[in-house]
Amino acid sequence: MSITFEIPGKRILSSAQLTAFQSSATYNTITSYIEVLNASVVGVRLTDVCSESLGINAIIRLLDQIEQLVHETPPVENKASRFGNPAFRSFYDKVQTLAPSLHADLPGLDQNATPELTTYFLEAWGNRERIDYGSGMELNFICWLICLDRLQVVSASEHTALVTRVFWRYIQIMRLLQSTYWLEPAGSHGVWGLDDYHFLPFLFGSAQLRGHKFVRPKAIHDPEIVDELSKDYMYFSCIKFINSIKTASLRWHSPMLDDISAVKTWEKVNSGMIKMYQAEVLGKLPVIQHFLFGSILPYEGPPPPPSGESHHGDGHVHEGWGDCCGIPVPSAFAAAQQEREPGKRIEGPGIRPVPFD
Repeated sequence: MSITFEIPGKRILSSAQLTAFQSSATYNTITSYIEVLNASVVGVRLTDVCSESLGINAIIRLLDQIEQLVHETPPVENKASRFGNPAFRSFYDKVQTLAPSLHADLPGLDQNATPELTTYFLEAWGNRERIDYGSGMELNFICWLICLDRLQVVSASEHTALVTRVFWRYIQIMRLLQSTYWLEPAGSHGVWGLDDYHFLPFLFGSAQLRGHKFVRPKAIHDPEIVDELSKDYMYFSCIKFINSIKTASLRWHSPMLDDISAVKTWEKVNSGMIKMYQAEVLGKLPVIQHFLFGSILPYEGPPPPPSGESHHGDGHVHEGWGDCCGIPVPSAFAAAQQEREPGKRIEGPGIRPVPFD
């Protein structure tokens, strides 16, 4: 049976639609896929050998080309601002131009699906206008992987490689983007989130550590253990990354991670992460109102509310603090750079130090 592909678009504008989404087939597809990926890396280290097919290798080559675009697009002089560097938009435009040809090299991919897949792929690198990045963009990368899986570019036997090779390669490139272009953390959750930008490396990373004989969650407070384990485990690599750009105690700048470190076992951390992801990412309107539905991940819920009820001129609603596009927050990289160069501190109206400066 042939599939009629379509360019994904936003569908959810109301809490009623969000509620319907949470009991939909697409929601179940996403949560089930994340749980399958999660299960595939239990007890697996990043350095362990795993099956790498032609499809996996082709995806990694595609991601390598994205990294090359970053190197070819240096940040522009922007000393007057601690916010996103405008050169990110040039990088984004290059990815948009190159994406169709990159997908043409993926083995077995129905080229009619390219417009649908490239939409998720492009939106996985950040927001072009706001120059920010958050868990919604990370979710787009998972949607891209779901599409590749559904279209048989990769198989079920390669889920471990999708996490330890493909997803982790994506995270490494995102760290490069964040440090190069000072991407702002989308949603302004900042200190109250796991990480200014990411969620899933902690989820998959805690799965890797399930059943570990010696390492406990509280080990994140030991710099030597963090350094030693960062090469093999996403969770500790993320902790090392956070510590490298935020100079205060983990208890101060990452209280949620500090709280989680008191949990006795990685099994409880991992199961809690899955519940937290469903509640804080898939269950939040400010995130899901930006979710893109297509033919592979369709929307089957009620129609959006009348246009007069949506946020004027924005095409989406703001509930509570409107933290989908909240108050711009300076990148932690900008704060760290300012700390390293005390003679070049950025000054001006509206520029305020953030707590971990």
